[in-house]
Amino acid sequence: MKEITVISGKGGTGKTSLTGCFAALSSSSVFTDCDVDAANLSLIMHPVRRETHDFCASREAFIQKEKCNSCGLCRKLCRFKAISENFQVDPIACEGCGVCYHGCPEEAIIFKEVVSGQWFVSQTPYGSLVHARLGIAEENSGKLVTLVRNKASEIARAENKEYIITDGPPGIGCPVIASLAGARAALVVTEPTLSGVHDMERVLAVCRHFRVPALVCINRFDLDAANTSRIEEYCRVNEVSIAGKVPLDRAVTEAMIEGVPVVEYSDGEVSRCIKATWEKISEI
Repeated sequence: MKEITVISGKGGTGKTSLTGCFAALSSSSVFTDCDVDAANLSLIMHPVRRETHDFCASREAFIQKEKCNSCGLCRKLCRFKAISENFQVDPIACEGCGVCYHGCPEEAIIFKEVVSGQWFVSQTPYGSLVHARLGIAEENSGKLVTLVRNKASEIARAENKEYIITDGPPGIGCPVIASLAGARAALVVTEPTLSGVHDMERVLAVCRHFRVPALVCINRFDLDAANTSRIEEYCRVNEVSIAGKVPLDRAVTEAMIEGVPVVEYSDGEVSRCIKATWEKISEI
């Protein structure tokens, strides 16, 4: 099976809308939403949840009052000032480093796992969807992304699917790297704005570093002809294939309001361009 990761250097370029369309156009795929900090692919795929699992990726200190002799060593060791004068641990300030746990002479501190989020396996009209929700201000999004991708790979093998289509997170940070590692190809969705061009260049550099072949899709290409030409020239010089160009169309917003991929909502120019983009990606 071949994994295609749809990413963007910045938020709001339309990668989730395009991923939903690819889901509708693909007949043999498993889908993942790896934007675990703000997952929204499910909004246009109408998933029916089959499995729900807790995600534990951090720890938190807890002081057992019956064992504590109030020596104050834990307060001295904690560089995050997370332990109060009455020896209560502030869960927001605690970074889970474990120094107090290892340093307590009375072994009064326990170091318990904390539920950082949840991950799900759902059934959609287009196939299985593996997605997740990271808790507010929780860490280890890269670890959760890897867990989601591994589960999707397991399902794809069991169901003998041809593709895994991943809706990746924006930017160039840890969750993006976790989404790219081992993928067959990346589709970088950009837009003809100054920030769109700049961030596309950054995320393409990440793809080159990890040796993941990258394609570019220019969304809303008719918004600014000069910046569209700039993107095309950059791709030509750096030998990056342009998989497609999608026009600005009100039908995309209308389809989003209806909660369906635009290729199922309209058969206009924007749907034809997205279908052509998916065909080119499949060929490559």
